Amino acid sequence: MKLAKRLWLIFGPILIAMLGVVVLLFWPGNYGQSRQDNVEKAAVSLSPNIFKGNLLKSAAFDQNYVPFIGSSELSRMDPFHPSVLATKYRRNYRPFLLGSAGTQSLTHFFSLQTAGKELTGKKVVVIISPQWFVWNGIQRNMFSYYYSNLQTNNFLEKAKANDPMAEYAATRLLQLPSGSSNPTLTEAIIRVKAGVPLTNWQKTYLRLSERLYDHEDSLFSQLFLRDNRGTIAKGEETLPSQYDPWVLDDLATQMGKGETTNNQFGIQNKFYDQRVRPVVGKLKDSQIGFDYDYGPEFSDFQLLLDFFSRHKITPMFVIPPVNDKWAKYTGLSQEMLDLFDRKIQYQLRTQGFNHIEDLIDQGNQPYFMQDTIHLGWRGWLAVDDAVRPFLENQQPTPKYKINKSFYTKTWQKKEPRDIPDMRAGK
Repeated sequence: MKLAKRLWLIFGPILIAMLGVVVLLFWPGNYGQSRQDNVEKAAVSLSPNIFKGNLLKSAAFDQNYVPFIGSSELSRMDPFHPSVLATKYRRNYRPFLLGSAGTQSLTHFFSLQTAGKELTGKKVVVIISPQWFVWNGIQRNMFSYYYSNLQTNNFLEKAKANDPMAEYAATRLLQLPSGSSNPTLTEAIIRVKAGVPLTNWQKTYLRLSERLYDHEDSLFSQLFLRDNRGTIAKGEETLPSQYDPWVLDDLATQMGKGETTNNQFGIQNKFYDQRVRPVVGKLKDSQIGFDYDYGPEFSDFQLLLDFFSRHKITPMFVIPPVNDKWAKYTGLSQEMLDLFDRKIQYQLRTQGFNHIEDLIDQGNQPYFMQDTIHLGWRGWLAVDDAVRPFLENQQPTPKYKINKSFYTKTWQKKEPRDIPDMRAGK
């Protein structure tokens, strides 16, 4: 057998397979048909694929799904979770959960870059965790976990020269390992940070690579999605057939009481046994000196506000509490939490973001928290009392006054006591 024929028999199939992959990824057509079953699964999956891609988010936001943006509290799917209540009582909206352990403002900003136009003029719900606002900001490895080049590609395509939002986002991205994961994108990010336009080559690269990333998204984003719909259905079975807030509050109280019997903190039994009991003695007074009043997260959060303003999005912000009994045990200061609340609400209200459900002082309410920092039972019902009318009723067109000074280190370091207290009822 001739050498050329032998080589073809060995390497020919590999070359054909490689060519097939290239054709699949760069074909000018669009594979972007998301099955409705996958959209429904994605809405409650909390999978990393959702943050990284565009297909499933866009398909959902084109329907009656509303982004619920937050972090690990969204995984606490008891019967009073927003997804359970909306499904059980056939609300005119369905939550699309965008939050998992380690997701913060910067993660959400870049994730939303892949779905800007589908959200224009719509509503979102944002749960602001005080724990995001530590001095060092988002953890580098957690940002990388939810990051994709598709997000940055979309960000760069929209970025304008001399735009404070784009310059700050580029600066933050370059401070993280993800910003150096692709040399060509990194060079473009550096130009955005400097406030200068992209080169023609960079723009061409973005157009070509967007096609690649979109095809990757279409081919792979619907794989390996966690399916939490069974948990949602199980929660529905627990609820009464007719919506009645008083009946639901009684039921939440009974369930909370029955599930917090093995500890003095009001923490769910299972969570206490698995996560707290083994280390509880070491955690006494361990949070004395913790501070959520300073750091880059305040400017990262401004990216979200700027994004909402540019897309005429109307958000409701929920500020949850910390379990009061646990805070007293660990030494976490309620005064510090109150000052955080004062600072973040000043940032919101001075820019026209006035839909705020402030629960920061509700951590002492029975069965309000499922564990140390996450909402549960009656806490979810308190969220629903605010969110349901906000989403079901038409809201006035917001008028925002975006202030670029919130991107500065001066604001990050600002002492909350030195700013006006603009909170309702304060």
